[in-house]
Amino acid sequence: MRRILVPIVSFALLVGFSHPSGFGEDPQNVTELMRKKLKHAQAVLEGIAVNDFDKIAQSSDELMLISKAAEWRVVKTPDYDLHSNSFRRACESLKEKAKEKNLDGAALAYVDLTLSCVRCHKYVRDTRMTRLDRR
Repeated sequence: MRRILVPIVSFALLVGFSHPSGFGEDPQNVTELMRKKLKHAQAVLEGIAVNDFDKIAQSSDELMLISKAAEWRVVKTPDYDLHSNSFRRACESLKEKAKEKNLDGAALAYVDLTLSCVRCHKYVRDTRMTRLDRR
């Protein structure tokens, strides 16, 4: 399972680095946040793989904190807010499943978290391309 998910998560998170600026945010801050996000997402996967519920809960907490950072908001639109909220709900679900020691539930919440990342990165790329086309 890890062989499949790590490349998917890594790709999803790194795709966001391809255009780190364009809306006035500091590219360095965004890049650093995405690297931290990747680190903690990988730690969640590791926790799931080795049945370490404390690691899952702790890493989901870190992901939640990252998502609340001001630099996180790279596109100021209602749709972007929906994507961020989806990510936060997945973080909350991960923590809840870890607290319940529900490994299957944590794995499903991790998949949901990963999909929220992919959807958001796609949205940001598409939004940036649309704005670039307007020039």
